[in-house]
Amino acid sequence: MKDVIQIGMRSIGVGRRVFIIAEAGVNHNGDLKQALELVDAAAAAGADAVKFQTFAADRLVTRLSPKAKYQRETTDLKESQYAMLKKLELSPEAHRELKLRAEKHDMVFLSTPFDPESADLLDSLGVQAFKLGSGELTDRPLLEHIARKDRPTILSTGMSTMAEVQEAVLTLHEAGLSEIALLHCVSAYPAPVDDVNLRAMHTLRKRFGVPVGYSDHTQGIRVAVLAVAAGADIIEKHLTLDRTLSGPDHRMSLEPKEFTAMVRDIRDAEKILGNGNKQVMQSEANTKAVARKSVVALVDIKKGRPLTREMLGIRRPGLGIQPSELESLIGRKLDRDVPAGSSLYPEWLV
Repeated sequence: MKDVIQIGMRSIGVGRRVFIIAEAGVNHNGDLKQALELVDAAAAAGADAVKFQTFAADRLVTRLSPKAKYQRETTDLKESQYAMLKKLELSPEAHRELKLRAEKHDMVFLSTPFDPESADLLDSLGVQAFKLGSGELTDRPLLEHIARKDRPTILSTGMSTMAEVQEAVLTLHEAGLSEIALLHCVSAYPAPVDDVNLRAMHTLRKRFGVPVGYSDHTQGIRVAVLAVAAGADIIEKHLTLDRTLSGPDHRMSLEPKEFTAMVRDIRDAEKILGNGNKQVMQSEANTKAVARKSVVALVDIKKGRPLTREMLGIRRPGLGIQPSELESLIGRKLDRDVPAGSSLYPEWLV
């Protein structure tokens, strides 16, 4: 497996620019116009990718499948999960339009397939990568089906034990896939801050040696930015045009202005984290010259006179010979007269 993967023109891994996915998901409410607006909003916010969900309700749930608690809280209680999902399906033509719109913005188009036929549709569209949700982590046939398509695959790991993650990664790898990334995730909507556990990203990276990131279901932008500081290579966050809309995921999504602020703060966090090299920064140069010390003349020193310890001191500014060289100057001579208070420079020594 690889510690850096390539999705289109984007390299993803340690030391690379954080790959930000705007999870449009099903926040289009089944309306293509609204879905296209989500693509535009993701691009305007500065996301690297926009992601939808590809499924057919008949292949995803039974007609008796109950809704999750958060879905019951945000949708019609009388409506079944099947009926809810049926309204949120996107046609193959809609997928093509969304992909073209994303590419017009130089964004990566992603969509999460929930079954092999959905994966085949995305494959036929020429998607640059697959993104699998946490619910599919234990779906071995689907994992094998997608792995055989040999496209970079990002896998969310919500609701999972380390043993389950290991089994999923092994399944993908044994089916021939080498470009895998793992997203730590808490599959609660919204996710409680106490459950976030960002250090799990380090555990995943250490165990599998692949790019890691965080799929964020908390409210607000704070945790996503902290995840970058904690080492995330990828951030996935839900985007909605209006958080008050009816639908299962709007409530814990960011509106466009908030998503823009998150992207800005993530890019600032990258700059703040830097490259890890300990070095003198350009912004420090003036302060260094003023705050550091150097060897200075405590008295007027005549040209050619042997230097003694009493003649020399250590004072600001730090423009001349370094304090560590003081003792080596004893007995040396200068090629000019130097007034008291002046810094001494190496080129003056004879």
